[in-house]
Amino acid sequence: MYLKRPAGGLAFCLFYLASCFTNKYVLSVLKFTYPTLFQGWQTLVGGLLLHVSWKLGWVEINLCSRSEILSWLPASVLFVGIIYAGSRALSRLPIPVFLTVHNAAEVITCGFQKFVQKEQTSHLKVCSVLFLLVAAVCLPLCDTEFDPNGYLWAVIHLICVGAYKVFHKLWKPSSLSDLEQQYVNYVFSVVLLASASHPAGDLFSALDFPFLYFYRFHSSCCASGLLGFFLMLHTVKLKSSTTSGQYAAWSFLAKVITASLSPFFFVMTANVLTISCLVISGVGEALLVYTERTGT
Repeated sequence: MYLKRPAGGLAFCLFYLASCFTNKYVLSVLKFTYPTLFQGWQTLVGGLLLHVSWKLGWVEINLCSRSEILSWLPASVLFVGIIYAGSRALSRLPIPVFLTVHNAAEVITCGFQKFVQKEQTSHLKVCSVLFLLVAAVCLPLCDTEFDPNGYLWAVIHLICVGAYKVFHKLWKPSSLSDLEQQYVNYVFSVVLLASASHPAGDLFSALDFPFLYFYRFHSSCCASGLLGFFLMLHTVKLKSSTTSGQYAAWSFLAKVITASLSPFFFVMTANVLTISCLVISGVGEALLVYTERTGT
């Protein structure tokens, strides 16, 4: 079966859905489009909660080697790019559109494996990646509400995601655990985003935000930080307790549920061609899950 460990997998799907919807609400409905502050807040909450969990003995983190931390910093830079560009893109694009472009990051990882590392790649995996690429390329051409800035940030996001995966694949797997990597990512992100908030103009522009003193803004921001942290924990737990194919299946299911439900909560204009691109992307990722599961 593809979907083993249903409790952990369903919890992962729930937190994925809730986190994505909460972020979309803050970014698109409330229009809090100050990514250095919003992503800085989320990484600050995540970092503090992870630090407290470490000190209480709930998770195991060992950061005794400075050289290992320094060697991971390029990935932390890419992590900041992922969350910053993702925030920019999600504020402008519907969730299904954003996820379709996001999925195309597999083109980078598959291309690196095939052309740089010279790994054997099955025809089915190449076909699945081509489906993802075609869907991501054709989607802007079919989008009746084409937003060039939204798609630009989405492309930057997918490049950072692909580069992050490539770096993770090349990096020494025994150096830092997933939680230790995420802890370094959190600390680096907080420092970098806090430093960039003033030069980017977000720090003082946010003072004019119309919902700055509203309860729904405060509660949504608190929820986004907590949900992001719990999503990270469940992602790490699911990866460690399942095979790569099983994790890919749960990740696919979470994206399908989130993309399918989002039009009922957020405005989205779509035509037949747009929906076709979304379906092609879904088929491509389903084939990718199958190749991960079977090892082909």
